[in-house]
Amino acid sequence: MRGEQLARQWQLIQRLAKSRAGVALDALADDLAVVRRTVYRDLDALMLAGFPVVSEKRDGRVFYRFLDTFRLGDVPFTPDEILALAFGEDLLRVLEGTVFHDSIRSALAKIRAGLGPELADYLARLGAAFRVLPGPHKSYAHLRETIRTLNDAVLARRSVRIRYRTGRTGAVSSRTLDPYRVWYRSGGLYVVGHDHKSRELRTFAVDRITKIEATARRFAVAADFDFERYIGSSFGVIAEPATRVRILFEPRWAGYIAERTWHPSQSLAPRERGRVELSMEVGGIDELRTWILSFGDGALVLEPAALRVTTPVTRPDPSCISLCPATPYRTSMPTLAARSKSASTRPGPPPTASRVSPPQKW
Repeated sequence: MRGEQLARQWQLIQRLAKSRAGVALDALADDLAVVRRTVYRDLDALMLAGFPVVSEKRDGRVFYRFLDTFRLGDVPFTPDEILALAFGEDLLRVLEGTVFHDSIRSALAKIRAGLGPELADYLARLGAAFRVLPGPHKSYAHLRETIRTLNDAVLARRSVRIRYRTGRTGAVSSRTLDPYRVWYRSGGLYVVGHDHKSRELRTFAVDRITKIEATARRFAVAADFDFERYIGSSFGVIAEPATRVRILFEPRWAGYIAERTWHPSQSLAPRERGRVELSMEVGGIDELRTWILSFGDGALVLEPAALRVTTPVTRPDPSCISLCPATPYRTSMPTLAARSKSASTRPGPPPTASRVSPPQKW
């Protein structure tokens, strides 16, 4: 309701600014598709906000306009576009200090600079009506130049030399990379490209690049590279062959699961006693396991067997933090393993399928 009111008032401002002779009350009500009383309230709100609205009576009718000295300024945006820009600034706040966030902030500053004080204040209130609060994320302010170098290399299709720290072992290696795409997922920035050392398509976490140097060597993106297909089966970041996954959630989690899209391949089916079954064709067993364990004994793995393992969890995996429910993480999951075992008396050995596109481990 608040957003609808602000959007309507924005239309009212533009209508009054375009008519120096004034607009009749009935005409304003028709333009805004509201009753006269609503127009009165909106006019009062604009005057309280500092807009110089005046009225004059002619031929028995009241006309409203701005003072002749008032100038709206050059604002080639609709309310929806302004809200989208404000949303964009909030969404990119997790990348504060990088070219992504700083560029949209600079664009908004230029827009505000061309406005009068009344309109600038009004637009600030319009933007504040809707906010995006970022979840847990990594800090990239200190990697501004690394990100800029990667962006330039992607656009110019030039190879880069990097020093990369592996997440699990901490080992640092030197590599030459043909960066195909920089992407953001679950609070982190990643770059995918052809790794000359492994001669494979790999994904690297940007924050683990300790040194980067642009080269003069040009590359051509592999003809069969399809980014959407590359990440299509991934539950998180790791690219692995898709596996059929079926998870049964207890009633206390059923609504939470049903309200969200966890993966494009998902399907939901109601089960007895208020439970719900989630089915997906996804890769990334390690990321899936961490996510499932975050539900405690409220989630039962039906398949595959590789997920029916008790795994100690002392803290959430950063790669799935935005997917996990906001509840304390359990230190172990004995109930999950015990119940999963009863779902299949002879589960068989875990699958041994090799990766199609092995990612860089981090």
